[in-house]
Amino acid sequence: MARITAGVATSHVPAIGRAIDTDQTQADYWKPMFDGFEFSRKWEESEKPDVVFLVYNDHATAFSLDFIPTFAIGVAEDYAVADEGFGPRPVPAVEGHADLAWHIASSVIQQDFDLTVVNKMDVDHGLTVPLSLMFGQPEKWPCKVIPFAVNVVQYPVPSGRRCYNLGKAIRKAIDSFSEDLNVQIWGTGGMSHQLQGPRAGLINQPWDKAFLSDMVDNVARLVSIPPEDYIREAGSEGIELVMWLIMRGALDDQVTELHRHYHVPASNTAIGHLILKNGNNS
Repeated sequence: MARITAGVATSHVPAIGRAIDTDQTQADYWKPMFDGFEFSRKWEESEKPDVVFLVYNDHATAFSLDFIPTFAIGVAEDYAVADEGFGPRPVPAVEGHADLAWHIASSVIQQDFDLTVVNKMDVDHGLTVPLSLMFGQPEKWPCKVIPFAVNVVQYPVPSGRRCYNLGKAIRKAIDSFSEDLNVQIWGTGGMSHQLQGPRAGLINQPWDKAFLSDMVDNVARLVSIPPEDYIREAGSEGIELVMWLIMRGALDDQVTELHRHYHVPASNTAIGHLILKNGNNS
């Protein structure tokens, strides 16, 4: 049977991709941020996941303001890298796992979560930057990926509790898939940042660090945070953190924290990163 062995949380700042693509990772500005992912890349080399279920938000590439699904699952065999205005990132195309994706879609919809099923979509920095942070710069990504896009751009957005419970439904779906697969689930985005308005540049380190800690052993507090509190405390783009709760909902109640990294700033954003191993995996 398929099994979720670990969850990963990471920011997905587009400038990180630019730094990687232009060989700036060892520059003074960027080195401390990238140093925090050295453990993660080595860990992935030993873990060798078959599939990553990657939760992210689209940035007006697959969807526009004309059509914004709250939750959308990619069920294609492959996904092209999106052109976000400066040409596609020089990274490999993404190979999907259509069989597992369709199984998850069917199971989760039958658990009363309404998903938009997407047969063709390009994937942007929200998905490719986490892959680069965790896997480096391979000629081909070492595993298959199921993209799962969440609307955190156009209000109303889903609540943290809704996202957490969706994670539980995704876990049930993956556990019932018959093929023997090592699956990881990643929640991306955040941490605190605001890109516009009078509070542009906002970073709230105490709030971020409490969120990181509570992801491990006090998720009940996090699922109760209303969207308005994310905006007030973590900035307008801090709402992306609800995507981490999908990841956390798909894990066991008890998890083991393998790695934590926090760095500010990176392109006016607080960078957060966690690796959580499921409690039932040695």
